[in-house]
Amino acid sequence: MWIQANPNPCKKEVPDCVIRAIAIALNLSWYQVSDELYEVARNDCSVSSDDNVWGHYLYLKGFEPFLLPRDCPRCITIEMFTEMFPFGTYIVGTGQHAVAIIDGNFFDSWNSSNEVISFFWKIN
Repeated sequence: MWIQANPNPCKKEVPDCVIRAIAIALNLSWYQVSDELYEVARNDCSVSSDDNVWGHYLYLKGFEPFLLPRDCPRCITIEMFTEMFPFGTYIVGTGQHAVAIIDGNFFDSWNSSNEVISFFWKIN
């Protein structure tokens, strides 16, 4: 089920989905995640929105990565994922967007239920 959430402290609709998803999944402030992600990006000589950077950050936080098929009809949407994995904490990536999923609910500023997932990270 979609739960509308935007932990951006100014409630802005900006391309900060990675920060929002991580903040929700780890129950951290948007500022803390933004700062920590920036440090990883700086050390990796990249930007915080790079999949490799936030993947590195999630790895450091104890998440495990998984890939999914992107070609339909084997593709999996965010809504399908919540039904397949009703328990646990995940961050899913579509290649253009990131969303936190906790115990079968997905938290996002908009209803992204039909977005196709290409990878996900599960907290251990």
